[in-house]
Amino acid sequence: MHKGIFSSVTVFLIVVLTMGRMGLAQESSAKQLEAVIDEVSTFKLYDYLDYPLGRHQAELEKKHADFALSQLKVLEQIAISGLTETEQISYELLRFRLQNRVDEYKYEMHLNPIQADQGFHLNLNYSIKPILSYEDAKRYLNLLNAVPEFVREHLVLIREGIKKGISQPQVIFKGYESTYDVHIMDDVTQSAFFEPFKSLPATFSKAQSDSILTAAQLAIQKNVVPSFKTIKKFFETEYIPKTRTALGVSETQNGRAFYQNRINYYTTTTEYTADDIHNIGLAEVARIKSEMKKIIKKVSFEGSFDDFLTFLRTDEQFYAKTGKELLMNARDIAKRIDAELPKFFNTLPRRPYGVIKVPDAIAPKYTGGRYSGPSSDTQPGFYLVNTYKLNSRPLYTLPSLTAHEAVPGHHLQGSLNRELGDSIPKFRKNTYLSAYGEGWALYTEFLGNELGIYTTPYEEFGKYTYEMWRACRLVVDTGIHSKGWTRDEVVSFMLENTALSEHEVNTETDRYIAWPGQAISYKMGEIKIRELRKRAEVELGQNFNIRDFHDIVLEEGTVTLPILEKRVTAYIKRNK
Repeated sequence: MHKGIFSSVTVFLIVVLTMGRMGLAQESSAKQLEAVIDEVSTFKLYDYLDYPLGRHQAELEKKHADFALSQLKVLEQIAISGLTETEQISYELLRFRLQNRVDEYKYEMHLNPIQADQGFHLNLNYSIKPILSYEDAKRYLNLLNAVPEFVREHLVLIREGIKKGISQPQVIFKGYESTYDVHIMDDVTQSAFFEPFKSLPATFSKAQSDSILTAAQLAIQKNVVPSFKTIKKFFETEYIPKTRTALGVSETQNGRAFYQNRINYYTTTTEYTADDIHNIGLAEVARIKSEMKKIIKKVSFEGSFDDFLTFLRTDEQFYAKTGKELLMNARDIAKRIDAELPKFFNTLPRRPYGVIKVPDAIAPKYTGGRYSGPSSDTQPGFYLVNTYKLNSRPLYTLPSLTAHEAVPGHHLQGSLNRELGDSIPKFRKNTYLSAYGEGWALYTEFLGNELGIYTTPYEEFGKYTYEMWRACRLVVDTGIHSKGWTRDEVVSFMLENTALSEHEVNTETDRYIAWPGQAISYKMGEIKIRELRKRAEVELGQNFNIRDFHDIVLEEGTVTLPILEKRVTAYIKRNK
C-alpha cells in the first residue's frame, strides 16, 4: 500500500515537473519568437516620416538583406514544437518573408523596378486618394514634393541594372509613352495629381483651402511635372534603346535559377518545377474548354469555338456604351453579392468599399479591373473598373471580375486580414502572398455559382473564360520564361483559348513577360483551395459547413498554401 502511494506520488511529481518544463519551454520559444518579430518590426533603414515615398538605394537594399539573413539565423534556434498554432504560423510567415528579402537582393531585383503595368513611376498614381482631413492634405503635399528625389534614386538603380544587363525586354514598351506623357502639362490644375484638391472638405476654412491649393499647384508645377519630363527623356533616350531583346528571363544570366526561385515564391512551396506547372496548365485548359463547349451548345450557337469567341468579342449586346454604364453594372453586381454574403461567412469585414473607374493616367496599360486597399483608417477599399476602350470590357465577365476584386474576393479577404485581433502580429496583417490572396479571389469566382451572380449562359461562359485565362497563364508564363516561347505564340494561345479581347490579351502578355512567375499564383492557389474544400466535403459529409470552412481559410489571415493545408486537415480531423 505504501509502495503504491509512493509510486503514485512519484508519478504525479514527474508529470508536474514535466509539464512545468514543457510550459517553460513553450514560454521560452514564444518569447524568442516575439523578440525576433519585434526586432524585424522595429528595424528601420531610415526615418519613414522624412521620406513619404521611401528610400531607394543599393546600399540600403544590401543592409536590409543582411539584416534579414541575420534574423533567419536567429529563427533557426527557436524550437517550433514549443509554439502554439498561431505562433507557428507567425514563425513560418516571418521566415518566408525574410527569405524572400534575401532572395530579392541576391537576384538584384531592386535594379529592375519596372513592369508593363506598374513600376516605380506608375505606382505614383496609386497615391492619388481623396483628401478627407487637413492631415491628409499635408501628407499628400509632402508626397508630391518628394517625387524628384524618388525619381532620381530609381534612375541610379536602373542605370546600374543596365550596366549589368538587367532590364525588361524591349517588346513590352510599345505605347509606354502613355505612362508619363499624361502627366506632362502646362495647366497643372488639369493634372491627375491635382484631382484630390478639387474636393477639399467643407470643414476647411477659406484660408486653409487657399493655402493648400496654392501649395498644390506649386508642388505639381515645380516637382511633379519636371520629374515626369525627366522620366520621359530617360526612357526614350537612355533606357528603352538599351533594353534586352530576349523575352524569357531564363535566357538571361542566372535567369533559370531566378525563375525557379520566383515559382517557389509565388506558389509558396518548393513542390513544383516549370514543367510541372506547364503540364497542370495544359490539363486545366482542356478541362475548362470542355465546359465552355457545353455552354456554346446550350445557347444553340451555330459555328465553331473560334466563331463563338469572335461573336463575343464583336457583338454590341455584350458591351457598355459609356463608362458610366459599365460602372453602374459593376455596382449592381457588387450590391447583389453583398446581400448573399451572410449565407457563406460567419464573419464579414467592417471596412466598406467603393466602385470607381481606373484613373485615366494608367488606364491604357491597365487590366480590366483591380482592387486597391485603404491607405489610412479614414479610407475605404476601392474596386477599380477600367472604362478605357469599352469595346474590350465585356459585360459577361463583369460578375467574375467583381467577385474577384471586391467581395467575396480581395476586399473581403484583405479587410478581414487587416482587422485581425491583437493576438496576430502586425506584420501578418500587412502580409500579402499571391498564391493565397489571388488563389482565394479566383476561388470566389467559382463560389459565384452558389452566390447566384451568373444570371445568363453568357455570364457563366464569362466565368469560364476568366478561369481559362488563369489556366492559360500557367502555360504561357512557363512558356515564356522556361520554354522559349515568342510573344506571338503567347498571344495566339491566349486568343485561341479565352474570350478576352485582343487589347486585353496584349496588355496581359506584356505583364507576364515583365513579371516572371506572378501570373501562376492565381490558378495554383485556387486549385489548392478547391481541392481542400472538396476533401472536406467528402470526408465530413453532412458535418461540412461552408461558413466554418471559410473561417478556417480566412481567420488566420494570409498564410502559405502548406499552412492552409495543415489547417484544413486539422479542421477535418476535429469535425469528422
